[in-house]
Amino acid sequence: MLAFLGASGAVRGGLAPSDLFLLAAVVLCGLGYAEGGALARELGGARTICWALLLSLPVTVPVTVAAAVAAPPHADAVTWSAFGYLTAVSMFLGFFAWYAGLARGGVAQVGQIQLAQPVLTLLWSALLLGEAVTPASIAAALAVLACVVLIQRTRGRTPAAVAEQA
Repeated sequence: MLAFLGASGAVRGGLAPSDLFLLAAVVLCGLGYAEGGALARELGGARTICWALLLSLPVTVPVTVAAAVAAPPHADAVTWSAFGYLTAVSMFLGFFAWYAGLARGGVAQVGQIQLAQPVLTLLWSALLLGEAVTPASIAAALAVLACVVLIQRTRGRTPAAVAEQA
């Protein structure tokens, strides 16, 4: 993905503090998914996400209040309804199923499915929003999918068995 960003001209200049925050977020989210999947084996998907949200409240509430005071949100009823749906159904209830799936199928294997999300986002943004899809975007999407397929096919096999088939 870094090669894709560099080739597309999306990366200019040096590292900024926001880049480091993004990197930290990626690392922390990965750790959170792995730990959540492991906990879901013991607690179940619903309890895992509920406990995660409850334990994160001391951090999320002050940050949310500070952000709302600094830049008060302005939206109409339709926008607030969409926000409510995304919060309650897509994010909260969706995580019940996600963590249950991680617990049943294993974090490493089920987590690979999430790599299809950017590809689907690319597809739906073109179909629903009329976004332009460049050949470089398609190539990057196919490379990601190829990596997922390769990882799924080689999972659980020894390096010697993989070398013999090649």
